[in-house]
Amino acid sequence: MIHTTTIRSELETYLKKTGLTINQFGELSKINSGTLSTIIKGVRPIAMQQLDRIVAAMGLPEGSFYELYLEECFSYPLNWRRLKPFLYRCAELDKLELIQKVVRYMTDNLAYVPLLFDTAEVLLNQEKRSAAAIIYESVAESEKYQHSERLALCHYRLFTISIGHDQEKNLRAATKFEGFVERLDEIDQLDALKDLANTYLSLRQWGKVDEMSKEMGRKATIQYHHKYNQNSRFKYNLLKKPKRPLFLYIIYSHLLRSAVCDEMGNYELALKYVSLYSDLSWVKEDTAEALRIKEEFKILALVNTCLYQLMMGQVEVLPQYVAYVESREAEILPALIKIIQAANKYNFNIDFVLEKFESQISSYAVKQANIGTYTYQVVADRYTHFLSELSLYYLRSQRYDIGINCLLDCLASAIEIHSDSAILNCVRMFEKFRDFTSVEVQNKYNTLISEVPKK
Repeated sequence: MIHTTTIRSELETYLKKTGLTINQFGELSKINSGTLSTIIKGVRPIAMQQLDRIVAAMGLPEGSFYELYLEECFSYPLNWRRLKPFLYRCAELDKLELIQKVVRYMTDNLAYVPLLFDTAEVLLNQEKRSAAAIIYESVAESEKYQHSERLALCHYRLFTISIGHDQEKNLRAATKFEGFVERLDEIDQLDALKDLANTYLSLRQWGKVDEMSKEMGRKATIQYHHKYNQNSRFKYNLLKKPKRPLFLYIIYSHLLRSAVCDEMGNYELALKYVSLYSDLSWVKEDTAEALRIKEEFKILALVNTCLYQLMMGQVEVLPQYVAYVESREAEILPALIKIIQAANKYNFNIDFVLEKFESQISSYAVKQANIGTYTYQVVADRYTHFLSELSLYYLRSQRYDIGINCLLDCLASAIEIHSDSAILNCVRMFEKFRDFTSVEVQNKYNTLISEVPKK
């Protein structure tokens, strides 16, 4: 006869080994002795909380017997009241394989799909991202032939979860999700387009940035009109609101499109977009957050007007531009990039600016955090771009040692975020100035290059 191991058999063995009575173990586990007796006899199933108390009383690690518990759950008809707390506990203890088993089994019955989706939403809010991703993937797979909003939401959540340091993965995630945006609720579409625009911004995919930001601005403008125009034939959905004030999506669209024009060298058109977010007299929101945003964009308009004038060769605005940005910590890095770009383009000296921000430059490191409206990958890309421009500035002025060191730092940063374009740019620059480097520096360069993932 084959004896199957169960939680009950393990508990019985433990009681015999220790000599504890059911009453004594009940006191240890804080479970009623009568309840324990019925559990051991198999009269009633074990609840999740009871399992954790039994495991703790036996002196075992958290999560012990979870595999056995799952087998027991599957031996009965599906019971969401038992499986839901089990999923939460597995997420807490990072038992992802067990979550996969539960979800795979439950999605065979489409009636459980909405419950699983809601569970994933809770887990995501609790920062249990890996556990949530498993459920979203299973729900999306079970509904892949349904053109539902829930399917689109699953892909949106998976997109946001997958965005990280690896730019190649970020590009794949953005490309995969993009086709699902139109299936989202009209409110969710605004945040989805914003997130896509930010991701493409970090990837320097300027055509996509312009496309996403233009569409975000168009949709937000329509919704704004419907919300505040009393004569509108459409009823604005008051039950759901975007994460940020509605007008922000409109002016952020202008901000992003001005950045695209800047990158394309079309500074006159960039200034036109600046004018669209400099006058915000049309904004009807008057909350504290709205007033703060309006003030922030008013300052941004002044700063960016100076910036685009500087990029057009009006060097005389540089002191004013520096004065604007020095009190805005989050804007110093992108401002320095543009100043160095202008210096490289128009061949003027900015040593005084670099000295002014020496402490900030020395403390810069890519951090996984949100800075202003921009996400981590934007900051990571900017830091790499900064090092690239700075190395060119020093190399152009024949300060080869400093320039090459900056270039190697840039290469290391580019490799970390898997930015192929930045890596190739570093390689081209190094080969151009290789004759000005020592054998030691060349060895360091070769070591870095060896870390580039093979395609």
